[in-house]
Amino acid sequence: MDKLAAMQTFARVAEMGSFSRAAESLQLPNATVSLRVAQLEEHLRVKLLSRTTRRVSLTEDGAAYLGEAQRLLQALEELEARTAGAVQSARGRLRVDVPAAAGRHVLAPALADFLVRYPDVDVDLGSTDRPVDLVLEGVDCVIRGGLVHDEQLVARALGAFEVVTCASPAYLARHGTPRSPDDLSRHLAVNFFSAKTGRVFDFEFEREGRRVELPLLHRVAANDADTHMALTLAGLGLAQCPRTTVLSEHIAAGRLVPLLAEWSAARLPLYVMYPRNRHLSARVRAFVDWVVELYRAKFEQLESESP
Repeated sequence: MDKLAAMQTFARVAEMGSFSRAAESLQLPNATVSLRVAQLEEHLRVKLLSRTTRRVSLTEDGAAYLGEAQRLLQALEELEARTAGAVQSARGRLRVDVPAAAGRHVLAPALADFLVRYPDVDVDLGSTDRPVDLVLEGVDCVIRGGLVHDEQLVARALGAFEVVTCASPAYLARHGTPRSPDDLSRHLAVNFFSAKTGRVFDFEFEREGRRVELPLLHRVAANDADTHMALTLAGLGLAQCPRTTVLSEHIAAGRLVPLLAEWSAARLPLYVMYPRNRHLSARVRAFVDWVVELYRAKFEQLESESP
């Protein structure tokens, strides 16, 4: 029995609560995962997992063993990283999930650099705006905008987007240009709603210590950034959008017009996050450090382009 492989396999089954999901995450046959755990239990002479037809749960001995196993696995990863160096020790398949717009416009164009730096790492890049259960879905890390409310995740800040109120020239020609938040009650919005809760986000404004939150009526709303932008370009309403490179290009080309410049909106923070209780592998550490570097340059570029 390979004790290290058995320990790693047991830890992943315990984290995911499923032999089949653990097998998929580890890219192993279900039979191999079951055999490794059975061999580990036989070696330790204790039952680590309780199995039913519907779920897998830790026994009392299993919970105690899992805590020590996770500490040992994390220590081993850190030892390998210090001894072999990040490039040499970062290997294996990395599963990442990012917002669709970030995947298309930021990660995909730059990912070749990461793959050159870490030739032994393969990346599965999911691009969605829906909530992701990292443990259950076997995802190593995610990039998400907005405040972090999940205490099970470690979050590293990537930066914060300026939020711009804007509309298309066609919309403004039909409905007029608002001069203050008080004018917005006469306008339609292209609203953004949470993929997790369905909650529609209000428009937010700040000026000289005064803060205003306004719910605006909409005929159409979206829950991903690219669709939200497309609907705004189509002239279906006012929108509040993060000032990405794409938004700046639309404004520079005259396809969108910034509004209410005297009123600022709260910035949108962006984070890369990974599970708190899972040992941080060298490949995840390498990706997190790389994406922090990538977005640092991206936000510096955005600041230099901002009027």
